[in-house]
Amino acid sequence: MGRTIVEAISAKIDDHDVNPLGGVRSSYRGPRAQISKNRELPWWRRILPVIAAHKISFSVAVSLSLVSLIFQTLVPRMLIKATEDAVKRHSASLHQEVIQILIVGVLAGITGVISRQYLFYTAYNVEADLRSLMYEHLAWLSFSFYDRVQSGQLISRSNSDIRSVQMYSTFAPLILVQCSAGVLAFGFMLSINWRLALVAMVVMPFLYVVGVRMRQMLFPISWVTQARLAEVATIVDENVNGVRVVKSFAQEEAEINRLADAAEKVAWSYVKDAEIRARFTPLVQNLPQLGLALVLLFGGYMVIYGHMSVATIIGFNLYLLMLQAPFMMMGQLIMMGQRAKASAERIFEVLDESSEIVERPGAFDLNDVTGAITFDNVHFAYGDGPPILQGFNARIEPGETVAIVGRTGSGKSTVARLLNRFYDIDSGSISIDEHDVRNVTLSSLRETVGVVLDEPFLFSVSIRENIAYGRPSASIEEVTAAALAANADEFIVKLPEGYDTVVGERGYTLSGGQRQRIAIARTLLVNPPVLILDDATSAIDVHVEAGIYEALRALLSHRTTLVIAHRISTIALASRVILLEDGVAVATGTHDELLASTPLYAQVLAQTTSEDR
Repeated sequence: MGRTIVEAISAKIDDHDVNPLGGVRSSYRGPRAQISKNRELPWWRRILPVIAAHKISFSVAVSLSLVSLIFQTLVPRMLIKATEDAVKRHSASLHQEVIQILIVGVLAGITGVISRQYLFYTAYNVEADLRSLMYEHLAWLSFSFYDRVQSGQLISRSNSDIRSVQMYSTFAPLILVQCSAGVLAFGFMLSINWRLALVAMVVMPFLYVVGVRMRQMLFPISWVTQARLAEVATIVDENVNGVRVVKSFAQEEAEINRLADAAEKVAWSYVKDAEIRARFTPLVQNLPQLGLALVLLFGGYMVIYGHMSVATIIGFNLYLLMLQAPFMMMGQLIMMGQRAKASAERIFEVLDESSEIVERPGAFDLNDVTGAITFDNVHFAYGDGPPILQGFNARIEPGETVAIVGRTGSGKSTVARLLNRFYDIDSGSISIDEHDVRNVTLSSLRETVGVVLDEPFLFSVSIRENIAYGRPSASIEEVTAAALAANADEFIVKLPEGYDTVVGERGYTLSGGQRQRIAIARTLLVNPPVLILDDATSAIDVHVEAGIYEALRALLSHRTTLVIAHRISTIALASRVILLEDGVAVATGTHDELLASTPLYAQVLAQTTSEDR
């Protein structure tokens, strides 16, 4: 039966992909632009290329907004003229002037609405590009990065921080356009009465000083707020993913208290932020009112003594109100700007990370792989930790199945992680078909080396989609054949929707053994020339395991297989065993040979067997 299943899988896969490295390629085209790599630039200059990639919609938005504000600035001028003409004619009839003002007002409204539509369209596309840049970069970062960074931090930076930048990119252009309208309004004020215009601007230096001080105080608290929001996200992420552990130890109350403490820290930072804004925003918003009071004082004096008409002072005040609009929003703009700056710098901390695992210049694809593997004097340690492998040497022939056995912490799983460059070795070399794995492309290497991990991860999609993850275009017949080889079909067909059954998050609606069998089927469907089974049946019942191995024996004869073994039943799959001790291969041979010649081998087996029990 096993050989029939193997032949079915091989035939179906070979018909679909003659090249074993073939497969369905992503249609994702990526964001339109990258952020600037120059870390010396201000944060907004670094993001500018992403915004510039949407320059057409952005230009339309800004241009129409400016047109709208030009229309608005015409209204006071038209009102002054209409009032003065009515006074000269000694007539209260203003029908024609009112109609003209209404037309200008409608045009200002229409252009303003269209402008906002284009502006929000640009802003949300910029947000999508930034999020794509973040996820694209995260996908290429090395495992060492994820070893030291909390997932909650990454979730926060990929969501709330990007949203802060997006909101600022939405509202800042509006304020800048308002400021340009203020310049136009000030120009009209100068043309009406330059002395009175200077009186109106007397409060502006004080407004500038208040704005600078507000910005200086808001930035650190904005950074703290975003960091503490990330802490909350981390706790929530850990509690959702580790809910079974929390409940197993009855630690619900402790976790609730931990989250409450983190939430209180966020509340404190928000309160400090509100206190700063409460202290400065009234000044920012009301200082221009002082300018208005001064204009009314001096303007009223000029009207009384005949130096200015009533219509002129009314129009002047309308322009002054238009000039004040940007300053009324300056407090909000400063607050959003400092939060966006803090968020952007947190985003840059991720985007500026470089992957430790990169392709060398001239890297080539692995093709027509036979599966010969060589570990030559390999040394490796995780970061600054103690050495894991210290001169590891091994040779695995094409089509050979080799088990690596050793005590816990001896480096067995590390060997598997190094073969497909999850990490890079410190010294020595690892080669496949005499090609150093550091000289080949990562995609071809990882398509060549299939891995079934001891902790299988399933996505919250159907079982069929989980099995076909590596080959989304695989037919249901191919998926079923792979499931049969992994001894998973028997429980899948009993599920309510069969292969279309959607598993819960991380596959926890299935047992550990069922998840492992689906993970095995997922790897078998890809049909890699080299296969790593990293204790892949640890959660499977020994009777079920025997059925899987019956199918795997025939399947493994077609490829080179590295088995990270703990159970004697797993070791039985291998034609040869490598005994690993303190990062060194201390003995190699068949299971029976090592039992007879190497006492350490028997001790390791006894230890792992007792741990398994």
